[in-house]
Amino acid sequence: MVEVQDSSSDAVAATAVARPDSNPPRAANMDTYNFRLLTALLPKLPLIVRVAVMHVLRLSEQAKYLDLRSALVVAVLRSFMEPPPDRPRTSVSALQRLTLTDNGVRGRIWVSTYAAPPPPETGIRDALMQAVDDMRDRNLPEPLFKTPELVPVEAEWTGYRAGAAPGDPLPRKSARELYDSMMVECSQPTTVLYLHGGAYYLCDPSTHRPVNKKLAKLTGGRCYSVRYRLAPQHPFPAALLDALVSYFTLLYPPPDAFHEPVEPEHLVLAGDSAGGNLVLALLQLLLEFRRKGTTVQWFGEARDVPLPAGVTLNSPWTDITMSSPSWEGTASAPFDYLPKPEALARGKTRECEAWPASPPRKWLYVDDLLVTHPLSSVVMSRSWEGAPPVYMCTGWEILALEDKFLARRLHDEGVPVVFEEYEAMPHCFAMILDKTPNARRCFEGWAGFIRRTVEDAGSIRSAAVEVKAKTLEEVPLVFEELSDVTEEEMWGRVYDKAGFAKLGEAASARL
Repeated sequence: MVEVQDSSSDAVAATAVARPDSNPPRAANMDTYNFRLLTALLPKLPLIVRVAVMHVLRLSEQAKYLDLRSALVVAVLRSFMEPPPDRPRTSVSALQRLTLTDNGVRGRIWVSTYAAPPPPETGIRDALMQAVDDMRDRNLPEPLFKTPELVPVEAEWTGYRAGAAPGDPLPRKSARELYDSMMVECSQPTTVLYLHGGAYYLCDPSTHRPVNKKLAKLTGGRCYSVRYRLAPQHPFPAALLDALVSYFTLLYPPPDAFHEPVEPEHLVLAGDSAGGNLVLALLQLLLEFRRKGTTVQWFGEARDVPLPAGVTLNSPWTDITMSSPSWEGTASAPFDYLPKPEALARGKTRECEAWPASPPRKWLYVDDLLVTHPLSSVVMSRSWEGAPPVYMCTGWEILALEDKFLARRLHDEGVPVVFEEYEAMPHCFAMILDKTPNARRCFEGWAGFIRRTVEDAGSIRSAAVEVKAKTLEEVPLVFEELSDVTEEEMWGRVYDKAGFAKLGEAASARL
């Protein structure tokens, strides 16, 4: 989840802070980029000095847990994302253009782009739309929304390129040849289907190449990072359809695919933030197919719907309505940079061709009558029984309450869960504070879970730990103590926040 508040220079600076490991612009654009970055950071100098002095004197809460660089990164990033009331925020379209800028591929990474063609029949979309209808709340009016088109879905095959120097460009080869070169360096059969974060309207596989490169390196496998359609231009369930098509593409390759069929026991889903929500929505959809015995017509054949070997989630956003108490008020979260809805409401977003939507709606990602749908706000799912092992990490962030709720619920329903809470860390810290020991520990845990899932998923046992910020000491946690919120209480909050007060009262009445 990311929202930057103001000018293009501010957005450039926030992106530079938030994506420290991504490729900088090419030399021809570097002077302009550096000038805009400097222009945006100069007004932050008093903040930087204040945070630094408070940290050195050990007067801030953050100084007890974070190094100075990490404290500065969080503070500066927060200042870009929390809008002053008197300055309009950058339009949705402008922010999208910024985060969709691809600065190229260089260094120790293989990237091969493949566009999966839509199947000749509509079976996969029909199955999705049937599930959307079957799973919707019949107490709400029937939503009117556009069925997404079946379109080619691009993804980036990503692998680790051990022999390259940090600035080396990709060889001049075709996409298929690049894929073949990547496969030479894969030592394991592991395939990670990756769904990127960005609040469903920002970012791209190009912004998440560092993450995919690290996962590929640490697992010995490869990643398939999906360029799913973004809201608000393509609201729910367009992204979910693209994720489902990508899943089937891996299992049952189209005729022009580079890859051989991926065995389900070698396939792991992964995502961060909104991408974590999309991963969980895909998992819930697959579980629904299995509950109903659904088969899918795919390139002329009726295909079964197997489950992946495992699911991995980094700071997942599970409640689109943002109903948890941690989202309330305007005061900044002490260890997070995400802005709260009330703080954002003080400013105004510049209008553009993408937003406000027509017809108007409240939520960027989804129609108002579908925001509580379990394939949209996955916290509303009625059952996770039968799900494969799940890894989840979170920090001391705004999303921690809903993440802990989900971890406990999965555990209560018999799903093997490995849950890691990182002391004093912000949202998606492993990608923001990527040089810290905490980030390295997170990637080791994340990739280690993926390796174990592919090697022997049946050996995974539930475990919950808190990882201390300074020492990386692992303190055991008890699943039953992660959250004291019941399903009815959570559902009541979501209904209330969505504006369905009577349904919220009915949920509370069932307590």
